[in-house]
Amino acid sequence: MTILLLSGSPSSPSRSTRLLQYAGEKLNALGQRTVSLHVRDLPAEALMNADFSDTELNVARLLVERADALVIATPIYKAAYSGLLKAFLDILPQDGLSGKIVLPLATAGSQSHMLALDYALRPVLTSLSARHVLPGVYATDAQVQWHEQQGLQLDAAIAQRVADGAQLLAESLSSLRHIQASKPAVAELMCCRA
Repeated sequence: MTILLLSGSPSSPSRSTRLLQYAGEKLNALGQRTVSLHVRDLPAEALMNADFSDTELNVARLLVERADALVIATPIYKAAYSGLLKAFLDILPQDGLSGKIVLPLATAGSQSHMLALDYALRPVLTSLSARHVLPGVYATDAQVQWHEQQGLQLDAAIAQRVADGAQLLAESLSSLRHIQASKPAVAELMCCRA
């Protein structure tokens, strides 16, 4: 099973992308396989025009389709997730997240926009038919610091919330594997009873 680490930040580097990378490291430490996609690296014209003849755009859509779960990271601007992420989510089919587990991550300048995950992003993920949207992790700029010498410095509470989110995602995938593995046995049992 694969987890797609989806960065919706228009900036490089960014706090949200660094938080996403940290989540990816936690997932890898739990034995999960991750693949990264940075929306800002997609061709802007193809993305904005939903040009499905563009190879890079189709590869990005295929990464989402083939993933079992996603960790989506975005900066929060004016109480909403990034326009870049919105443009990408708009090119997915209506059921583009069907059967997938999603862990949302967000960063912002202050606590003022904390509800953006629940009131802006979560409804869109749900409308794309996500199986389950896990509790998100919201961090302020002060809680996600980068230092050239020390690297990423996370507030202890944020580091723990990301670790807990990664653990919950790994456990959710394990449960999903178990359900999927038992489906053939149940189908066989039902077939034999008929």
